[in-house]
Amino acid sequence: MPAEPTPVPSPTSGSQDEAQAVLVLRLAGPLQSWGDRSAFNRRDSRPQPTKSGVVGLLAAAAGRPREADLTDLVGLRLGVRIDQPGTLLRDYHTVSDYRGRPLPQAGVNAKGVQKPTSPAKDTHVTHRYYLQDAVFVAAVQGSAALVEVLAEAIRRPAFPLALGRRSCVPTQPIALGAVRDGTLEDILADEPWQAGKAAKAAYRRRAERGPAPFSPHRIDLAATFDDPSGDDTLQDVPRSFDPRNRRFSTRRIRHTWLDVPTGLDPSATTGEPASAAVGHDPFALLGW
Repeated sequence: MPAEPTPVPSPTSGSQDEAQAVLVLRLAGPLQSWGDRSAFNRRDSRPQPTKSGVVGLLAAAAGRPREADLTDLVGLRLGVRIDQPGTLLRDYHTVSDYRGRPLPQAGVNAKGVQKPTSPAKDTHVTHRYYLQDAVFVAAVQGSAALVEVLAEAIRRPAFPLALGRRSCVPTQPIALGAVRDGTLEDILADEPWQAGKAAKAAYRRRAERGPAPFSPHRIDLAATFDDPSGDDTLQDVPRSFDPRNRRFSTRRIRHTWLDVPTGLDPSATTGEPASAAVGHDPFALLGW
């Protein structure tokens, strides 16, 4: 049974004097899909989590309905680090009417009824794109009171959590430790590399074979941060998830690189972290 919806403090923009905190999330799973637009029969995925996707995950954990106010969640500052970019997967779909009737087209007539296809079409082809074997570390910064509540909600979610689309189930754990103090940049730079075992082993082999600057102890990872002075924009800020009134706006972002500890044991040769847990790992064959 899902947990009861988590009580969340009243939406507030927060003042600069208000205590701030950061929640760090590991977003990993066999499949992820972070779409910010859909065109006809094509559903794309961005190469990293969108703000709408992260806000949606937090809202689901807290038990908020789709019509709920998102002001406080949208106000959180977001940073995303790409630990394992994964590869793009195209999922090929065909759609037909189970009654054997020709499919309608997108256009409607004066009465609001969809027009028939001409010539009649019995099957539509659709394409959906996913990221497979990707790992991201996302961090959100905001009011300490709100962040603490969201951290507890992530550990005991009211609704099932997903990595963009409902079918994309995350691996555990999602929350990386306790709520933290500090800036997004410093926290994401200090958090050890979260890539899978296969990626870590390959990086160690590359570092041991190749010349400097490769080191098995540090790695440069791409990251993106909310930044009012950023030189890029994305239209992925959700103003409403209401199915009858979905609305989004833009945000400014900054791209950068972070020098991150790999967490690899200097004496190991397998690419395992020094503190790797021992036990059954159902995703081991997938390189997690």
